[in-house]
Amino acid sequence: MDAMTLIAERRIAEAQEEGAFDNLPGAGRPLELEDDSMVPEDLRMAYKVLRNAGYLPPQLDTAREIQTVMDLLENCADEREKYRQMQKLNLLLRKVGASRNRPLNFEEYEAYYQSMVSRMRVAGRGENGGEG
Repeated sequence: MDAMTLIAERRIAEAQEEGAFDNLPGAGRPLELEDDSMVPEDLRMAYKVLRNAGYLPPQLDTAREIQTVMDLLENCADEREKYRQMQKLNLLLRKVGASRNRPLNFEEYEAYYQSMVSRMRVAGRGENGGEG
């Protein structure tokens, strides 16, 4: 071991003996480790600083917004509001697709989107989508 490691180890041992680590918040509970395996190594520290400051990377912020819109659509009874939310969802999905270097996989949202479209009643049409 180098000198710095020895000094650090000695100070840690002294602090333990003095009880400096007793009664710390979270004592006895498992650590909450963050899974940042999908974040490139050179961005991990920056993302951690932003996360600790309450900010999200743009991709995660957009994903959260997409989920919020999907939840609103699921619980919305007003047809006009559903239409507005579906337009917003479409815009958000296009935004995600435009920000990536590879095409967006819409399969995750496609089934949900289609089920919402099938439930929509357009003004001047009947319940099943035909003229009425």
